[in-house]
Amino acid sequence: MFRSLYSRIAAVLCVVLVTLAVAALALTGYTTNRYRQEAAQKLNAQLDMAPVHRFLDGGAPLPLLGDDPRSVDRHKVFSAAPVRGERGLEGYLYVILGGEDHDGVLDMLRGSYTLKHTGAVLAISVLLALLAGLALLRWLTARLRRLSDAMQDFERGNVPVPGAPEAGAERDEIGRLEATFHGMAGRIHEQIEQLRSTDEMRRDLVANVSHDLRTPLATLQTCIETALLKESSLGAAQRREFLELALAHSRRLDRLVQDLFDLARLDATSTVPHPETFPLADLVQDVVQKFRLPAAQRGIDVTAELGEPVPFVRADIALVERVLENLIENALRHTPGGGRVAVALEHRGNRVRVQVSDTGCGIAEGDLRRIFERSYRVDKSRSPGTQAGGLGLAIVKRILEVHGSGIDVQSEVDRGTTFEFGLPVSAGRA
Repeated sequence: MFRSLYSRIAAVLCVVLVTLAVAALALTGYTTNRYRQEAAQKLNAQLDMAPVHRFLDGGAPLPLLGDDPRSVDRHKVFSAAPVRGERGLEGYLYVILGGEDHDGVLDMLRGSYTLKHTGAVLAISVLLALLAGLALLRWLTARLRRLSDAMQDFERGNVPVPGAPEAGAERDEIGRLEATFHGMAGRIHEQIEQLRSTDEMRRDLVANVSHDLRTPLATLQTCIETALLKESSLGAAQRREFLELALAHSRRLDRLVQDLFDLARLDATSTVPHPETFPLADLVQDVVQKFRLPAAQRGIDVTAELGEPVPFVRADIALVERVLENLIENALRHTPGGGRVAVALEHRGNRVRVQVSDTGCGIAEGDLRRIFERSYRVDKSRSPGTQAGGLGLAIVKRILEVHGSGIDVQSEVDRGTTFEFGLPVSAGRA
């Protein structure tokens, strides 16, 4: 019956008001009676003793009526007796007979103007106070009821987009509770959306990685089975061709597994870079040199455009090397023969900007914002013959994030792509 906060407070309010009304009525009756007694006693301070003497003489006919101390104009039957002491007559004992206390109480209840009207006024006041109190309680608990309903909906799994609390509501305890709930609901709503997005990305990643693993595994298995079946009839050249193909796909598998491991390690909260001061120009030269020969075999020119001397930078040299390798590999993958890949450095204030650009097939505008997602795969039709997908760009983005840096990309279809990021200049080194 009294499960809600409003009903409990209302019940307590009713009990308190009724108790106060009863107490006030009792106090009013008590003080009125005392007032009547005191007034009667003062008005009858001078008692007529003549009837008392006639009563004591015994000759007067009964009943004899004497002064009633409770009233100015009433007379009552009485009894009297002399009070004698060592010094003789000291006074008289005067007693009014015939249920005077009972009559007095009835007279007080029937004829007391103050008590009647005080009771009526008190009853009306209690009723009005109760109605006003209930209305005020309902108004005060309205926000609590709304908050309770919202929490129950939230508990049942209905997660609405949280709205802003009422203006000024944060000034009281209920307002702060409402604001806290809305903030909590907002964060939970965002986290749920993030979990949904992450789960979708995870499913896409598993599907894409499974596809990327299936192709080299199938090719590797086919090469080995063919070599075993035709072992006796294969010549040395054919056997070598099968072995080279199996080795290439084995290396592709190894690189994909390594990318997955590196990405998982970078996603771990305990992963932090180990910065050191080093010449970025020398690192760029070394990485570019590593790609020059395989790129030249495909007719692609890979160059380092260092320009004016650039200062030393402070970063994790192994991770920065991985960024450069992934970006150059990505550029070579999407650049046809006769194209060009260039790595350029430029000193801008307290950072050194690194640009990796190519003259490849480019990236459509709709794909630019998604190319760093680990589950995203560029349409192979725009770059036929390449191994679409992979985790290279996702690893690049994550490495730069742990360094507190971002990466920008600009691209135009059939004109090429440019990736750009910055590294902090090392203090005291130029």
